[in-house]
Amino acid sequence: MRKRRKILTVSTAVVAAATLPLLISPVVSAAVPEDDDESSRVTRLYSPPPDRDSYRQVARLAWRGDLRDSAGLLAMVRTPHAVWYGDETPEQVTRLVRRTTRSAGWQGRLPVLALYNIPGRDCGSYSSGGADGLAAYQAWIDAVAEGIGDRKVLIVLEPDSLALLPSDCADASIAEETAVEEQPAVEEQPAVVERPEQTAVEERPAVEASPTELPPLPDPDASTAPPAASAASGTGQEAAQATDPQSADPQSADSRPDASGLPAPMPSEAQEAADPEPSASRSPAPEPSAERPSTLPELPPLPTPEPVTPDPVTPDPEDASASGDLDTPVVEDPETAARYSEINYAVDVLSALGNAAVYLDAGHSGWHSVSSIVPRLIKAGIDRATGFALNVSHYQTDQDSAWYGRLISSCLAYADEGGDPEDCAEQSWSRRHARRWLRAHAPDDPARMKHYVTDTSRNGQGPWTPRAATRRHNDVQSWCNPPGRGLGRRPTTRTGEALLDAALWVKTPGESDGRCLRGTDGPLDPVRGTVNPEAGEWFPEQALELVRYADPAVNAFRRIHGR
Repeated sequence: MRKRRKILTVSTAVVAAATLPLLISPVVSAAVPEDDDESSRVTRLYSPPPDRDSYRQVARLAWRGDLRDSAGLLAMVRTPHAVWYGDETPEQVTRLVRRTTRSAGWQGRLPVLALYNIPGRDCGSYSSGGADGLAAYQAWIDAVAEGIGDRKVLIVLEPDSLALLPSDCADASIAEETAVEEQPAVEEQPAVVERPEQTAVEERPAVEASPTELPPLPDPDASTAPPAASAASGTGQEAAQATDPQSADPQSADSRPDASGLPAPMPSEAQEAADPEPSASRSPAPEPSAERPSTLPELPPLPTPEPVTPDPVTPDPEDASASGDLDTPVVEDPETAARYSEINYAVDVLSALGNAAVYLDAGHSGWHSVSSIVPRLIKAGIDRATGFALNVSHYQTDQDSAWYGRLISSCLAYADEGGDPEDCAEQSWSRRHARRWLRAHAPDDPARMKHYVTDTSRNGQGPWTPRAATRRHNDVQSWCNPPGRGLGRRPTTRTGEALLDAALWVKTPGESDGRCLRGTDGPLDPVRGTVNPEAGEWFPEQALELVRYADPAVNAFRRIHGR
């Protein structure tokens, strides 16, 4: 009897695995309220064919008799999400994009394309790659446009391309090396040992900063709640944080003037190391100018105080250490200039298609300040694009993204009228203070403002807050395959918010962010204790977590009203 029951159970599991895609089609509709929507005004989004590995996992779960997880996982992979392109040749991408847009058109649905082929992609990290230069990228964009034709499409253009500029990459990659290189040069002089004084000087501005000044970037390991304290869980937040200009230039911090307007006093050894004039003359006399008066007429353009005093009195607007801006690139290197050219070209080509809505990258609420990301969007051609995209592949809550998106849209409108983005309300301000600024400067008509879309594929539980034990790692990488995350809001174009065009699943839930070595030698992810799949590959453990911790929950077996 028991043997017969076992055979019956196994047979049922096999049949369920084979027919699950057909049996659970009503369940998938239940998991995606938009597809069940009766309103013709709501645009129905396209569901691309799921990853084969995801179907294998669905079948394995059904074989084991775990039908609930199997059905939930199937509902997840059949929910509308973006189709990513980035490593194909121009000929391949034309063919694949044409196939996707035609299939969506036959179904009467809107496809979401995530274009991810910018040169220098992901700062050479887990998702490194991209086109080989500007000309290659332009040819690739032309091929994408050819594949789209006159069909309707929503495009998320180059995630992380503006929030993580090449200048940010350079800062991140050379920050530690620069610190090491600078140290021996200073250690030749006895002055370098004054580390405690430097630390005290560096930490003071962060404590004394007023609410109206640009605050430091949020701690990447902080919790989600208000943006002022929210976690920075993006691919490039470490680049922005690792290059604190105040800590990168200790001598400029030590030479900051006091209340009297004079440079702060330094030890005699430090003066010998920092003052180029005495070391150049090698004169042991305390007052060389008194001994050599004949040289004074020959040096009127270079008086001794000038190399020290002008920096604090008249700060260079491009010098981050003088301005206090922690996340705006201070130098536009050739790679950064090329990045803007590449994005502008893509905006012009894709927007000219007529039926393509193009959204530029704007990072997320825990990454850049409003006054930092807005100039980047302006320089990248946001005026010619449909809007911007938030939280792509990240975990910020819907509330934080909505507030951040409203502030960015308002700041863009303010700048379009001639205002300075530096004066815009920040997500770190109190809501009362920010709303006062919005009432004074933001347009009343949403049609006069840029709209945005958000990625809600994995933000059901918000950003990950690492435990104290995890902080011992050199880099916790809170954005990389964090444990215990869940699916977020289901994709829809009926958002209930005037500026939010759509909540989308841009990142394909269940696909790995990368190996996540977190500053270790690997190969294990020290948080999960396993070897994570490469970026873009199916990650079964994370996929199940997303289903089990989804908010709103994936009610795969609920009764569907009206059927």
